[in-house]
Amino acid sequence: MNAGELAALLTPGGMALLDRTPAIGDPGEIVRVVSRLRREGHDPQLVAAVLTQARLRQRGRDKFGAFATRMLFTEAGLEQATRLQVAAHHAGRFEHAGLTRIADLGCGIGGDAMAFAALDRDVIAVDRDEVTAAVATHNLAPWPRATVRLGDAVSFDLESVDAVWLDPARRTSGHANTRRQWDPEDWSPSLDTVFAAATVRPTGVKLGPGIDRDLIPDTAEAQWVSVDREVVELALWFGPLARPAIRRSALVIGTHGVAERTGPADAPDADTGPLSAYLYEPDGAVIRARLIGDVVRELDGRMLSADIAYFTSDRLVSTPFATPFRVLDVLPLDVKQLSRRLSADGIGRLEIKKRGVDIDPAVFRKRLRLNGGVRSATLIATRIDGRHVAILCERLRDESPRRD
Repeated sequence: MNAGELAALLTPGGMALLDRTPAIGDPGEIVRVVSRLRREGHDPQLVAAVLTQARLRQRGRDKFGAFATRMLFTEAGLEQATRLQVAAHHAGRFEHAGLTRIADLGCGIGGDAMAFAALDRDVIAVDRDEVTAAVATHNLAPWPRATVRLGDAVSFDLESVDAVWLDPARRTSGHANTRRQWDPEDWSPSLDTVFAAATVRPTGVKLGPGIDRDLIPDTAEAQWVSVDREVVELALWFGPLARPAIRRSALVIGTHGVAERTGPADAPDADTGPLSAYLYEPDGAVIRARLIGDVVRELDGRMLSADIAYFTSDRLVSTPFATPFRVLDVLPLDVKQLSRRLSADGIGRLEIKKRGVDIDPAVFRKRLRLNGGVRSATLIATRIDGRHVAILCERLRDESPRRD
């Protein structure tokens, strides 16, 4: 969305048109809505802006729920925005620490600032992009204690606030078709600037979950967060926002609610041992936080291999920190043998997961030539004792499988 489209949209007529335009989910619906709006005589630029927002509001429900129906979005802003349920946990940190005046530097479309303001914090939300700042202003309008400034995070006066929240831009500038930047010095603000702010004020930082762990300061509490088995962020907490004696945390949000595993450091590795009746796949946040060893020991388990994040146990235990599978058989990772076994068992729906083997699950599934059986199963391709194996399993909890 460019400045002209936003200006057309932010008129009383533009907002009224947007509010009566239904959420759009498929291309055929887009064509019908465009035709109707054009027949009504609306400006083509306004029609384009309204349709874009209707589509983004539909997508925004995944992150913002019912709030999305009154929000404005940019393509890049929605992609990079914090989910509201995660932002609420961020805000809770500031509330627990008694910090009342927060600067959200690099606020984007305002997802985190909304959560801060909802807990009666005074929020100064800053973004250097004019369109993004205008969108954030609209989204934060219901909260009178939140203000938005057009400006640069680097030049912000940290002495004017109690605490800082930073979400460095890790993509090239723009509102759509942005490209990820891997060098922390190319982020805006740079990681050095971010960590410098943490020496001045209590600071929380949102980063990508795959960041090089060597870049994490020893003074920070590092918290990896997953939502419905997808790891969505790494949050770093400094000063009173960090909890005493905790340096590693896995916050797991899902159908079970919210659960957390913490530790003073990376957990010691668990012992390895033979495959038992149940195989477990740790949640990605637990893997990233390197707290697998603690979870394995709690379940009286053993790692299958020292360098592969699957573990096994004789016990079936319901835990938010790992997904259990019942082991049915262990077979060679051979297409012909597996095809015969799957056909004999009447398996027509097969989830394929892999760690420690170089296969493409989608390509491998096609090679198996499933024959339309009615049963379902999970095939885990991995290594045991240095051998490539296929573990045929039954998933024991009703969850959407994580992407490989």
